[in-house]
Amino acid sequence: MTSATAQAGPFQVTVQPSGRSFSVEPGETVLAGAIRQGVGLPYGCKDGACGSCKCKKLEGEVSHRAHQSKAMNAAEEAAGYVLTCSAFPGSDLVLESRQVTDESAFPIRKMPSRVQALDKRSHDVMIVRMQLPANDTMRYHAGQYVEFILRDGDRRSYSMANAPHTLMRAEGGAPPVPVIELHIRHMPGGKFTDHVFTAMKEKEILRLEGPYGSFFLREDSDKPLILLASGTGFAPIKAVIEHMQFKGIARPATLYWGGRRPQDLYLDDWIRARCQEMPHLRYVPVISNALPEDNWTGRTGFVHRAVLEDHPDLSGHQVYACGAPIVVESAREDYCARAGLSPDEFFADAFTSEADKHRD
Repeated sequence: MTSATAQAGPFQVTVQPSGRSFSVEPGETVLAGAIRQGVGLPYGCKDGACGSCKCKKLEGEVSHRAHQSKAMNAAEEAAGYVLTCSAFPGSDLVLESRQVTDESAFPIRKMPSRVQALDKRSHDVMIVRMQLPANDTMRYHAGQYVEFILRDGDRRSYSMANAPHTLMRAEGGAPPVPVIELHIRHMPGGKFTDHVFTAMKEKEILRLEGPYGSFFLREDSDKPLILLASGTGFAPIKAVIEHMQFKGIARPATLYWGGRRPQDLYLDDWIRARCQEMPHLRYVPVISNALPEDNWTGRTGFVHRAVLEDHPDLSGHQVYACGAPIVVESAREDYCARAGLSPDEFFADAFTSEADKHRD
């Protein structure tokens, strides 16, 4: 059923197989109610564009606000699937959903942040380091994201590229302060990224809210890892790799990082240095549109297909995929349908731009 926002309620939502339940207030989406009460459901964009929050409805009625068909199509909706980020209960609900652990639901905080440093790593990638208030340190999992709250209320989401243990940083002998690292790709004409690349200055103040997202390493498994990134989808993967190194997690892991041209792999030197320190980590860079002057001699083609070439059987793996929605969704479909990957072992964060959110 698709209609306007349901106004009745509040309603109870029970999540199986965990049995956890929470209430959803009138005019509130299922996901918003879960986040507000610290119940960890999988999600990504929160805007009906990526499909990460899709789950099965076992009982009850919902109405959906507008969402993209690639996130959930009409056949899936008719079969009883729900996008929790876009669904409003019309009754008490029972959902079936893979859940994150209770301790993962760190408090979401809204805070001022100060631009500490700008580092342009390629023609369209800026590494921005944001200093957080020293007295209100944010707790988060490696792989989660924050949202900038712009002056007009619009929001822009970016993954934190540094693991939590690196949060406190010192500059020039000064006392350490909490700093998060963000990798921002320029979207020409984009209200926020045009500002980042043309006008943003050190010490500028912006408002942040977070942490958000259910993308982080599941440490209760010893399965080998495929880490799949396209473009700045490398940011949360970088945080995960830092976390693995810090915690001494030695599960075999292979990073496949794709770009159009070699310069798109803007921290290639960083990941090669980590491979020297982490013998269980492999790195496979993949370029799709190299030019003759690039002198590229490595792997070519689409990055998600390189994984299939090397791993035709993924039934014993976990996959963590980040980047352009087309890459993430192609990987999800191909790995589960063709390589035997369990859908429960595919974790994703699709980087949906404002243009993506309005495209169907």
